[in-house]
Amino acid sequence: MTVRTNAIDAPVFGVDIQSGDIRGDAPAYALVVLDDDEIERDVVSFRKLCRLIDDEEPALVATDNAYELAADKNELVGFLRSLPSATKLVQVTGDERPEPLSRVASRHGVPYDKKPMAEAEAAARLATANVGCEVSAFTDTTTVKVARGRSTGSGGWSQDRYTRRIHGNVKKVAREVESKLDSANLDYEQDVTEKYGGYSNAIFTVEATPDELPVSTHRAGDTRIEIEREQRDGISYEPLVKRRDRVIVGIDPGTTTAAAVVSLDGRVLARFSSRTADTAEVTEWLIEQGRPLIVAADVTPIPQTVEAFRRSFEATAWTPESDLPVDEKLHRTRDHEYDNDHERDAMAAALYAYDDREDQFDRISDKTPPQFDREEVIAHVVANESSVEAALAELSDEDDGDDEESTHEPRELTTEEQRIKDLEAQVDRLQSHNEELQAELADREETIEEYEEELSEAKREERREARERRAVSRLKRETDRLERERDEAQERAADLEAKLDRLKELWKLDHSDAAVTGDRNLVSVKIVEQFTNRALDDAEDEVGLTRGDIIYFRDASGAGRSTAERVAEIEPRVVIRGGGLSDAADEVLFKAGIPVGPAEAVSIQEIDELAVVDDDEIEAVIDDWEERAEAREREQKASMVDELITEHRADTKSGGT
Repeated sequence: MTVRTNAIDAPVFGVDIQSGDIRGDAPAYALVVLDDDEIERDVVSFRKLCRLIDDEEPALVATDNAYELAADKNELVGFLRSLPSATKLVQVTGDERPEPLSRVASRHGVPYDKKPMAEAEAAARLATANVGCEVSAFTDTTTVKVARGRSTGSGGWSQDRYTRRIHGNVKKVAREVESKLDSANLDYEQDVTEKYGGYSNAIFTVEATPDELPVSTHRAGDTRIEIEREQRDGISYEPLVKRRDRVIVGIDPGTTTAAAVVSLDGRVLARFSSRTADTAEVTEWLIEQGRPLIVAADVTPIPQTVEAFRRSFEATAWTPESDLPVDEKLHRTRDHEYDNDHERDAMAAALYAYDDREDQFDRISDKTPPQFDREEVIAHVVANESSVEAALAELSDEDDGDDEESTHEPRELTTEEQRIKDLEAQVDRLQSHNEELQAELADREETIEEYEEELSEAKREERREARERRAVSRLKRETDRLERERDEAQERAADLEAKLDRLKELWKLDHSDAAVTGDRNLVSVKIVEQFTNRALDDAEDEVGLTRGDIIYFRDASGAGRSTAERVAEIEPRVVIRGGGLSDAADEVLFKAGIPVGPAEAVSIQEIDELAVVDDDEIEAVIDDWEERAEAREREQKASMVDELITEHRADTKSGGT
């Protein structure tokens, strides 16, 4: 096993599901607690496991699959949030695509058994040796929120004073938190919402984990402090330590230098590319990834730059028989991510080097006893081009006991034993394949959940956009209506303004003492197009008809009794008619004492929509009407006398008879 050291001053929990299923019935867990040289074993419920983690705050909680502790990604995030700030969840089998626990345990020389308690112990021992990845859903950024601890409510003057006090206390606590963060020399950004009397809240975004903060969650009286870590977009898997295992390195030199690192079991561990990095920077990056055993290129012969890297690591070179075609490189790297063609070429070189040596690695692994580090044996065989036996002899102890053991001839297995061994190997392969399928199924379920979340979000966004479109349409209709009302109001205002101007002109004419032309005294005339109710309505709207007006009907032929009575109620000074006037209308105006004269008797002068006439002519019309009225009255009286005499004679004759 590759040696890794780390000071752990707290217990390490190893956990494996004992019975049940986290997605169904309440499961039971096999729990192994490693604390210095002591080991404890127990079977606990999920609730008790969480309580023990809270009480003992272990340094690591190790498992072969994080999804044995949560049904889905959301529950896993919730579980990670509930962990003490100093406790890490470790998946000892790797990252999103975990290996079987049996393979990891065998690679690192940790005893392994299929029983849940043994798997829990193996996970704990692997995590203690810094094998595996930390499972995290949060960044190292933490939000500290200082806010009101109670509602401000609503009210009068006393309520305002109460609100001012709460906001003042929030501001005071925010200043205290700011001072503590400054004293701890932590980087942070502050966002304050100012309200009446102080702050309604203050949010500090701090570049630190919760256990590094000088403040904690708190609630008292008017204020509260909430602490929450910033959540990542997904679940991350970070190796507990930088890898120092034996690796295969592929390098693509050029303007952009790229490198890829592949493990001795064919997994792509890391990739790198840069236009500015020099040889020293690339070498430093490779040292961080592991110990290069093979340095590969995708062309032949090996480029000088790649050869320089090979010599610096004393590694074995690998090149293809001929330059690798692009389509073959695309096919070999189809299951892996890369940022550019240079990373693809470097990755393809490393993977083809692994393919070329895979059978050799498997043979070496089969011949390597459990007490030897498989990677070290492979390194000796590849570097020295020696046999497995020679590598084992070189790595083994030099004492006689070991020599004797190494020369001991193993007993030949019986047919039944060989059959059992073959069946056990087949079961191991099937279980490993089943675990891989289970992991793939979990990945697909997680992908489906992510798609469902995206679909739900898209539906919510579509509904929101539909609401916005409806609101925009409603506002547009309201805007159009208001614009129409505005235009109509402007038209009415313009009409009223024009009417006012005409009325002012008429008023000036009625009240002016100056002669318009020569010595003539002019007075205004209000023109009505026809002697009808509609024309009278239009005149009322345009210029108004009042007592003492001179009214000129351009066409008086349509006058009836009702329209004449309406004019009589106005009591004009005189009515000038154009055309004839009906007997009924003439009779009504005569009885009302309204002078009526023909238009031919006066000289009406029209100025735009206004009209004037010589006042002397109007007086002449009035005088003429009065003379005719007197004659008419005399005629009516004479007619009445004649009728009385006739009636009297008729009565006398009938009496004498």
